Amino acid sequence: MSKQLQALEVNRRGALKVGIGALASLAVGETILLHPGEAAAQPARPPRRPNVRGTPKVPHNYKRARKITSVCLNCSTVCGIVGYVDNGKLIKIGGNPEDPNNGKMLCAKGQAGVVISTYPERLLYPLKRVGRRGQGTWRRITWEEAYADIAKRVRACIDAGHPEHVAIHIGRSRLADIMGRFLNAIGSPVLLNHRALCSLNKRAANYATIGDVDWESVDAERCKYLLNFGSNFYEAHQGAIHFLKRVIKGRYDNGCKLVTFDVRLSNTAGRSDEWHAPFPGTEGAVALALANTIVADGNFDRDFMTTWTNTTVDALSAFLKPYTPEWAEKLSGISAGDIRRIARAFIRERPRCAAFTNRGSHAHYNGFNNDRAVILLNALAGSINQPGGYCYAESAEIPDHLFPMPAPVPAAPKIRTDLEDPPEWPLANRWQKMRVGQIVYAYLKQKRARLQVYFTYTLASPTTWPEGRSLAVEVLRDEKLIPFHVCSDVVYSETAHYADLILPDATYLERWGLDARNNYELRTYATLRQPLVPPPAECVNFADVLIQVGKRLGPEVSRYFDFRNYEDFVRLRCRQLPKGDSADGFAYMKRHGVYHNTSEPRSYDLFKRPLTKAQLDGSRTDPQTGIISKRNARGVEEAIGITMNAQALRGFKTPSRKFEVHSQTVAQAAARVKIDDDGWPHYVPIPAHQNLPEDRFILTTFKWNVHTQGRTAPQKYLTEIVHDNPMWINAATARRLGIRTGDTVEVTTYRPRGRTFDPTGQRIGSARIRAFVTEGIHPRVFAVSNSLGHLFGGRSAAARRGPRAEGPGFDPKILSEDADLTTNLWWSQADGGKGAGFNVNAILPIQPAPITGMQAWFDTVCSIRKV
Repeated sequence: MSKQLQALEVNRRGALKVGIGALASLAVGETILLHPGEAAAQPARPPRRPNVRGTPKVPHNYKRARKITSVCLNCSTVCGIVGYVDNGKLIKIGGNPEDPNNGKMLCAKGQAGVVISTYPERLLYPLKRVGRRGQGTWRRITWEEAYADIAKRVRACIDAGHPEHVAIHIGRSRLADIMGRFLNAIGSPVLLNHRALCSLNKRAANYATIGDVDWESVDAERCKYLLNFGSNFYEAHQGAIHFLKRVIKGRYDNGCKLVTFDVRLSNTAGRSDEWHAPFPGTEGAVALALANTIVADGNFDRDFMTTWTNTTVDALSAFLKPYTPEWAEKLSGISAGDIRRIARAFIRERPRCAAFTNRGSHAHYNGFNNDRAVILLNALAGSINQPGGYCYAESAEIPDHLFPMPAPVPAAPKIRTDLEDPPEWPLANRWQKMRVGQIVYAYLKQKRARLQVYFTYTLASPTTWPEGRSLAVEVLRDEKLIPFHVCSDVVYSETAHYADLILPDATYLERWGLDARNNYELRTYATLRQPLVPPPAECVNFADVLIQVGKRLGPEVSRYFDFRNYEDFVRLRCRQLPKGDSADGFAYMKRHGVYHNTSEPRSYDLFKRPLTKAQLDGSRTDPQTGIISKRNARGVEEAIGITMNAQALRGFKTPSRKFEVHSQTVAQAAARVKIDDDGWPHYVPIPAHQNLPEDRFILTTFKWNVHTQGRTAPQKYLTEIVHDNPMWINAATARRLGIRTGDTVEVTTYRPRGRTFDPTGQRIGSARIRAFVTEGIHPRVFAVSNSLGHLFGGRSAAARRGPRAEGPGFDPKILSEDADLTTNLWWSQADGGKGAGFNVNAILPIQPAPITGMQAWFDTVCSIRKV
């Protein structure tokens, strides 16, 4: 260690401090060396705390506790919560009974949030890098120093005429209003997200067919038959609890049948009436064969198909003719007899039936068309926006007419860059800014784009990105590719380790914000996130950081930040909300936590609703198509409805204002990148899966209900439940390979083939992992759960018992030590436990799907050998 310390370029104003003893006294201007992993105690395990059986425990006084409403963010479901705060301490989190989605229900992740604010390893002070990036040496600075440094660098980009050299890259933020405002104010379009790693194909399929802006909201409690393609909603679906409780109600109240297609026996598949395991990526083939049976039988909603789709029954029949159940059986392995039986059982329940998807269907090379084919089944059933059917609401966004942005509002920049609008994937940004986040580091390395100031916010890219431990770390470490990296985070993450400034963030339990998701009650809805407890020490919400930087960028920028802080910004957005039983709209939201307009009807038949006189004023109708158009606030003419039977109706938000089986938009986008696609939802074989040798398999991933990518591993209650992720192997496959549960195997992955990034088929990486042999997985598939295998983020995440040493903001006067992490972290590998698990994303290749750019997580080809 001494030789390494001698080589460090240490700030002369303060002596270098090392180790746990120094953390407690780190002052402004002083420097500290942090080494991930130092928390592991090398001596023999300290004795456990004595069993004090009989010592009375003092229960929490919930009657005395103050109840505060807010919104969870331990995953992206956005559940309304109530925090119980006693004597300044958060003692419990429960569901908000006024929230129309989850009500009183809350999952384990939501309830575990009580430990977040008191992480003993939280970042508490701003830190500036000293020495080489990634070396782990930091000097504590003041917030004013941090703001000044950031503002100077952003101002330099503006003055140089390159505001697009400033980017914000987010994990799970829910701060889009202020982030967009900041970037628009400085003139940069580069807001990078992780949509292509999550739900891009699913959203794109909805946009292409019904023009919706978010996930569907299946009316499950009134449904009679559910066809589930790859969704594990008992654990990890978007809106899991919201949807799950309605599925359970529908199954018990009206006998709704649930049929699941998934390569793995997930918790949802195991609770279904039927589970079918198709070969990965053939879900679209199964859906087309189901549609083929329905149309051939003639038992479908002919009125909807004739009136409200942009094709004819004859044209649809001709398109579906090759997609027979026998054809699908050869690809998927699901028998033609089962396909016909399921198709007929499903359509008998129309319109109280729904077919829906999640990653199991759409996280593929061909996932966009897979999901379009599944959505088509709902059109055939006439269940689109019907009770018990495939529904969508007015909008899943915060309604602007109720929560307008404070004026003046900066205009969106007209400039574009390859980084935020990659031309290879023309549908990535067609309907909304989805972007292709997994290629960001590759483009920076290739110098297709330049950055000077790179903000990351709760972004765990080295952990959760494909090739995160290789390409992402390589670029994050390179000071020429990313000259200035500002990281806002709660703990010392792998991303923070490669930053130049670390800003201690306020957790979601300590900050303000407006939020919304699709409302399963199908009405206008929004929620308020408010602090349950104040942030400790010098932690600051990243939204307030952007506001403070904006105020320092000169009058042409600061005029967009004429409010004190983010709380004031949120208050201004609530100014037009009806005050209800409170002094004003903001007070109403603070009291109830949610705005839910129960006086408006559910959005059934939304596409059939008449346009109002005000909507029609200034419009024109195309005599050929009946499409009604009008200039929007930007002066651009856009379709607002369609004339049907002499009535001006809303229609679908597609170019034709109808449900689009055939999409001219898709055909045009494909032509731009020279892909042969006629706009119909054809089944597209996955190139890497064709002629697969017997010794090659498909590696997939999945989530447990207690973890959310890189966010939850530091929470000891959740990681105690799931901290290990052995690889699922089918029993027959394991017997053939001589593998038993508990054996160590080496899995090797290969690059993809086809129209994607670096499609060479070459080896990408290998790793050793324990085997779990089960009947509950397809014989050609291996599965490993994600969200584990952390190197940073604290002792719980990294499974290292011992005194804390990974917290550069540690201060014993503010956050006390957790004895469990010091002596009782029983899954620590050094003490005989199973450790922190395996980071499977490290050996998964970047592989954006054609046209959309969605990461094909479930297509990775691999080989295996017993060690």
